[in-house]
Amino acid sequence: MQRWRGLEDIPQDWGRSVVTIGSYDGVHRGHQLIIGRAVERARELSVPAVVVTFDPHPSEVVRPGSHPPLLAPHHRRAELMAELGVDAVLVLPFTSEFSQLSPADFIVKVLVDKLHARTVVEGPNFRFGHKAAGTVAYLAELGATYDYDVEVVDLYVSGAAGGGEPFSSTLTRRLVAAGDVAGAAEILGRPHRVEGIVVRGAQRGRELGYPTANVETLPHTAIPADGVYAGWLTADGERMPAAISVGTNPQFDGVERSVEAYAIDRVDLDLYGLHVAVDFLQYIRGQERFATVDDLLVAMARDVSQCRELLA
Repeated sequence: MQRWRGLEDIPQDWGRSVVTIGSYDGVHRGHQLIIGRAVERARELSVPAVVVTFDPHPSEVVRPGSHPPLLAPHHRRAELMAELGVDAVLVLPFTSEFSQLSPADFIVKVLVDKLHARTVVEGPNFRFGHKAAGTVAYLAELGATYDYDVEVVDLYVSGAAGGGEPFSSTLTRRLVAAGDVAGAAEILGRPHRVEGIVVRGAQRGRELGYPTANVETLPHTAIPADGVYAGWLTADGERMPAAISVGTNPQFDGVERSVEAYAIDRVDLDLYGLHVAVDFLQYIRGQERFATVDDLLVAMARDVSQCRELLA
């Protein structure tokens, strides 16, 4: 799959394509319907399928300080899109200048002049251009002038997660923030993932017999609520069952929130400096401060045993 950053990265000889545009944070099951239809339509027309997305999140430019927690960084979204059959991902730097583009200018500069869109596939509430003035109806109206058609896909899948609310990135973020990682996984179609570099912490886990990978997470990452979780730690291509702790470590008067993963029954790992992924399967318990360190050790042994059984 090709990955481009900015319009200038698109090959000069790029031909017709099927395009879908959106932030697509999380590439959840609703997003998968739209992207999947774009890929299907591209195969029907024998042209490439292209996803156009933005960095940073448009809200951060339009309303500074309002950047939402991210369910997946851009490289992860690209991986997930590649799995769906997407041929190219275009990440457009979202600047103040770019935010001023009128809907018509956006269509001409991106869809017509650069991507030579044959079909554009979107959800019903897609908005674009300055002040989000562009609608799906307007997109279709200009398609008659610029020789592309528009398909609208209903992305509103619902399930038990969130009490039956339609699946969305906003709902997923809310569930993650509440620690309902099982509900988030229902929407995403896979466990919620947090990534980052393993850094040196206080090394108390090692002293207690449970050496953990202390993950320095990427900026704006959606991190689950404080607590203990069952999940997986992936490092150097190896996926390992893990007991995961999120929080400030109140037992030792910690103040910095951290994500630490103990690869169950693995005390031989040296992961410092590696980029790792932590997948959250199920919430086990909240963060606690125990009367003694011995009480903490009993609880940790119980946590690990429960995680081992869940992940077996």
